[in-house]
Amino acid sequence: MNIDFAPLDVPLRRRLQTATVLQWVFSFIGLAPTCIFLFLYLLFTRYWLISVLYTVWWFFDYDTPSRGGRRVPFMCGLKLWDHMRDYFPIKLVKTADLDPRHNYIFGFHPHGVLVAGAFTNFCTCTTGFTQLFPGLRSYMLMLPLWFRAPFFRDYIMCAGLIPSDKESASYPLRQRRGGNAVVIAVGGAPEALDAHPGSFDVLLAHKKGFIKMAMVHGAHLVPVFSFGENELFDQVDNQRGTWLRWIQERLQSIMGISLPLFHARGIFQYSFGLIPYRRPINTVVGRPIKVEKTERPTAEELDYLHQLYMDELSNLFEEHKGNYGVDKDTHLHFV
Repeated sequence: MNIDFAPLDVPLRRRLQTATVLQWVFSFIGLAPTCIFLFLYLLFTRYWLISVLYTVWWFFDYDTPSRGGRRVPFMCGLKLWDHMRDYFPIKLVKTADLDPRHNYIFGFHPHGVLVAGAFTNFCTCTTGFTQLFPGLRSYMLMLPLWFRAPFFRDYIMCAGLIPSDKESASYPLRQRRGGNAVVIAVGGAPEALDAHPGSFDVLLAHKKGFIKMAMVHGAHLVPVFSFGENELFDQVDNQRGTWLRWIQERLQSIMGISLPLFHARGIFQYSFGLIPYRRPINTVVGRPIKVEKTERPTAEELDYLHQLYMDELSNLFEEHKGNYGVDKDTHLHFV
């Protein structure tokens, strides 16, 4: 295989962009195991007291993730996120105003391999979320598993991440003052297995939990489609029905996380590695779907709102696909 090495005269700004994305990829796939190892390792060194004191802190702070987390605005506004935004680049597109007196559920599609668009747009300040939607605070959901990793849980809470279990996701929506936007990558980990370039499969046809949550709390639904999310990585062929897909789905059902076999480019060469390609991401936030509070929705009411949401998401895709290089004959496929 011929290796396409990066030229030596790459501008410093592009090197900074690559370094920032590298640390983000490591944070996503390697930081949690590193934190667990560090926590256990310290117990057998002269610094054992650090882990012991952290355990005490963890005991008293255990419920914080399920109560809105602990966002640190300084961390969300760091300059390094500008480098990540410019690497792809990533842009947040607004189509309608959102009244901060209400609470919202943003349905983010597609998940992609590492949800780069969702993280950059809703966990950092770099694409202007707070300017585009004044008065709104975003809370992005993440698998509860990651909040059981010492040190790592505190790091991800700094960005406004909270667990995706029902109780944690409902907490911001119960706040009567409004102004909270819970961001859900609806397809979740299973949809990452379909994140192939050129794919527009959306795992939504049987996903109704977030619809019911919106109805119970009277939170308005906002469809979000991130053009380019599936273009960042190549993935080993794992079509439904293949032995690899069967293994991936079994592991996902056991561990709760999916294991897509993805690859893209490296740090100093463009031929292979785990750094995403430099391809644009345009995250379009659709118009809100007004939802009346219904504490015990019927199956018919749930089905109606679910179909309305799918229609609105499809309309959003059709309305904007031409702006981002998607062929006019391409349509969303709901799985």
